[in-house]
Amino acid sequence: MPPVFHQLAAAPRPVAPFSHAVECDGWVILTGQMPTDPTAPEAPLPAGIEAQTRRVMDNLALILDQLGLDLSHVVQCRVYLTHFEADYAAMNQVYASYFPPDRLPARTCIGVTGLAVGARVEIDLVAKRPSDPDAR
Repeated sequence: MPPVFHQLAAAPRPVAPFSHAVECDGWVILTGQMPTDPTAPEAPLPAGIEAQTRRVMDNLALILDQLGLDLSHVVQCRVYLTHFEADYAAMNQVYASYFPPDRLPARTCIGVTGLAVGARVEIDLVAKRPSDPDAR
């Protein structure tokens, strides 16, 4: 089956030429999300790493929901931080609150020199559709 490229009207406005998600053979790859407000894309970013991490995770959850999935379907995440040493612990606290302790996705966290729109954090992920189409 060929890949399906998802552009979702309710999701945050893309800041570059990309699809919100690409799906192939039950695998769903979400593009990294920024801490932008999907209802007010020109609004200033939330202040601080905690608020930015919450907005990013909420944006990812919004996209998953639009695709009939949720965070329980996530198998892998990548986190990008511009202030790694300063923000790592606080980001981890917020991030962990989105997953049950016994269902944490595989994860990589990377320090970077910059992110689009001046964000301090960006997170992308991979999810897997259940084999049973009635399961959510």
